[in-house]
Amino acid sequence: MIAGTGTALPNHVYSQVQLIALARALLPELDASDAALARLFTAVGVERRCLALPAEAYAQLHGLGARSRAWIEVAKQLGERAISEALAGAELEPAAVAQLVTTTVTGIAVPTLDARLMNCMGFSPALKRVPMFGLGCVGGAAGLARVTDYLRAYPDQVAVLLAVELCSLTVQRDDSSVANLIASGLFGDGAAAVVLVGAEHPLARIAKPEVVDSRAVFFPETERMMGWDIVDTGFKIVLSPEVPALVERELAGLIDPLLAAHGLERRDVAAWIAHPGGPKVIRAVQAALGLSEAQLEATRASLAEVGNLSSASVLFLLREFCGHRRPKPGSYGVLFALGPAFCAEAVLLRW
Repeated sequence: MIAGTGTALPNHVYSQVQLIALARALLPELDASDAALARLFTAVGVERRCLALPAEAYAQLHGLGARSRAWIEVAKQLGERAISEALAGAELEPAAVAQLVTTTVTGIAVPTLDARLMNCMGFSPALKRVPMFGLGCVGGAAGLARVTDYLRAYPDQVAVLLAVELCSLTVQRDDSSVANLIASGLFGDGAAAVVLVGAEHPLARIAKPEVVDSRAVFFPETERMMGWDIVDTGFKIVLSPEVPALVERELAGLIDPLLAAHGLERRDVAAWIAHPGGPKVIRAVQAALGLSEAQLEATRASLAEVGNLSSASVLFLLREFCGHRRPKPGSYGVLFALGPAFCAEAVLLRW
């Protein structure tokens, strides 16, 4: 049962037009003309993004060490804000949380982010921490499913999922590849948190939506579809142009069996909470599932407003559907995302 949601964005907000100029300054090896760069930044469907650092700070960001230090500082700030908002919505204190799961693909820290939050948020010393690294965009959906699995085993407890992604800290200045150019125009920074309670917790009577079920799929021999190459300067993007075709070909094979297991069909789904992977991926999702433009309007709006936030994106959308986009009681929703390996995960929700 979802009892609270929270989000946090950095304070450094830039229009896509402003970020074109930043990309030109940061990517000296870029072969594209200003006009070509503008066309690409416009084509990705993003209108503005929030960055972890002020624009002028990125020119001084060299090497994995500097990027990691920046990631730790900002991730801790955003993570605390997102969790605090989610707990406040559930009217719970940090000490009530039994498990904290964190997911990210944009920064490495030891002690991990969850451990650093222990010292500033008042969690119990007995908190069970589960840091997940490397799931990428699928991390929000996968994290929601794994936390629910935990609460089925401990139905009287409270758990929190936190996704923090600072994608701007990964852009490679000496990489003139199309993948790096797309990443520099598409991805944003932000954090999202979800508070969940088990079926025997007092809040279960009023918490909505309920996580009914989940399903995962792994596509063999697709390791170079999406991910990172770890290099001396940090994380170098791997992004295949074949991703939309794979999504269109395979996504229904994940969604339809999940629905069928509960006697449902696509027409029974009131809320489609789809990861905003970019315009081509969104069109592939629409084609794969036979959805209308209106059914993915929330996904496109999120992409325009904050960009692709990797694992945090579907949790930002979940907050929308727990708020002013809330479906009628008893309605079903499907939350899903895709990520490195290549893989996908879907979660069935009921309001």
